[in-house]
Amino acid sequence: MSSNSAAAQRLRDLARLRRVRDRIDREYAQPLDVEALARGVNMSAGHLSRQFRLAYGESPYSYLMTRRIERAMALLRRGDLSVTEVCFAVGCSSLGTFSTRFTELVGMPPSAYRRHAARATAGMPSCVAKQVSRPIRNREAPVATRG
Repeated sequence: MSSNSAAAQRLRDLARLRRVRDRIDREYAQPLDVEALARGVNMSAGHLSRQFRLAYGESPYSYLMTRRIERAMALLRRGDLSVTEVCFAVGCSSLGTFSTRFTELVGMPPSAYRRHAARATAGMPSCVAKQVSRPIRNREAPVATRG
């Protein structure tokens, strides 16, 4: 393969990866899996996962869960839904998986976040609250220590 055709293929792959990422951003609450995402852009699931990780630094599933957790954080800050209702509203079908991933990204369980978030962001415009409360990716949340 010549360097021109390799570069053209790379651009086509990047465009397909962007379509996958945009679909995840739009349809995060729908039942999505890597196979369905890959079919949508005519790639194998393995190729999509490898290329997505190279382009964005995480797997498609991890990116999807991060989007879901970000939306869950906004819903929990509102305070009018239970944790279970939020879990299902963002497209998670397992409360246990949702709670575990939420805790990994945010550093506290969703129930604790719901209690503390309203006080922490009181008086802030929602756009500012969203930015300062954005979840940390790739299990980087600091471990809470008891003092």
